[in-house]
Amino acid sequence: MADNNSMNIYEKEAEEMTAMRKITKQNKFERTEGGFINLTFDGVTYERVKVVRLFPFTDANKYISIRQNDDKAREIGIIEDMDELDDDTRSMLEEQLRLNYFTPVIEKIHNIKDEYGYAYFHVKTDKGECKFAINMASNAVTKLSDSRLIITDLDENRFEIRDVNALTQKERRKLDLFL
Repeated sequence: MADNNSMNIYEKEAEEMTAMRKITKQNKFERTEGGFINLTFDGVTYERVKVVRLFPFTDANKYISIRQNDDKAREIGIIEDMDELDDDTRSMLEEQLRLNYFTPVIEKIHNIKDEYGYAYFHVKTDKGECKFAINMASNAVTKLSDSRLIITDLDENRFEIRDVNALTQKERRKLDLFL
């Protein structure tokens, strides 16, 4: 049985992990020479922080989690709304988010081939032509709405179809297996 001292340590750690700390424009973000971002919050400077969207598809510019760059990725605090930040800070954070959430948009489906439990896609995206594969047994295709899809390939790259209805009837038939 744990003694009171170690219970206090666990309770304190749990309290720290669940506390929500708000990051505002009064806190200072700085770009490093290497292109990373440091944050000074409550008198402590955190180096190379991670910038994470808590609601990446439904509220992309709200509730941005800023985390330490360590194995546990402990949360330092949350930015409730990016629009409340100054232009330079917002631009710096948006750049980091673009790098973390690179999601090409599928504009055209050339082919989808189903073989041995995998689907092989050949598509045109807003970033160019691409081929990727998904595991048919996994949850690789996520419906965000009746017409919007996120497809996650075997390497955990994400692709978006913003509006299935904007595709041709032939392209939609190729997707029928996933809808």
